[in-house]
Amino acid sequence: MKSFARVATLLAAVSSTLAHYTFPSLIVGGTTTTAWEYVRETNNYNSQAPVTNVNIADIRCYTSATNVNASTAPVAAGATVGFACDNTMYHPSVVNVYMAKAPSNITTWDGSGTVWFKIYQITAVTNNGTSITFPAQGQEIVYFTIPKSLPSGEYLVRIENIAIHAASTYGGAQFYLACGQINVTGGGSGTPGPLVAFPGAYTGYEPGILIDIYSPIPATYTQPGSAVWTG
Repeated sequence: MKSFARVATLLAAVSSTLAHYTFPSLIVGGTTTTAWEYVRETNNYNSQAPVTNVNIADIRCYTSATNVNASTAPVAAGATVGFACDNTMYHPSVVNVYMAKAPSNITTWDGSGTVWFKIYQITAVTNNGTSITFPAQGQEIVYFTIPKSLPSGEYLVRIENIAIHAASTYGGAQFYLACGQINVTGGGSGTPGPLVAFPGAYTGYEPGILIDIYSPIPATYTQPGSAVWTG
């Protein structure tokens, strides 16, 4: 079993250099929009390299180098929206989708502060230590619903794919992420929460981030991040 674990870890390290990806496009009204039209261009738009340090500002939107904004897509509250990957979510991984309301003009806001709330997640599936599977793995699109009771206004919407194939040591988890810009219309009077900040939401020691998925196979999996707010 230990030999298998060592081989699995080695293969994971090799594959990690071959299967990076980004999330350059929003899907609005059933249409996949142009790359980086409504999504802020991330530092890794060419390299596709992930963020591995949860304590830096790039864990928020990964734009420290590009420092760009995007156009803002109109989206009705209650609508289905998506992020399109430029490859597939190749690795064993989980997904979180967060939103944060801009205090004023979204094009001048960096998303700092305790302002982010989770609206969707795709977790791992375990079987009491017999198996662990990842429904997000191999998918090209993540769809989610904008809560109907979400107040109208301009929001950053942040996708976070956490690859944990090499997460058995601290800093081994890989965060593939991006922030899109949307203007929610026809919203309600809900109060989103709980609210978290990026950086700050994670320490890197969470059991769903610092984890060996090979040996022993985890009996359970704890999804990182706050609870999902559905409105």
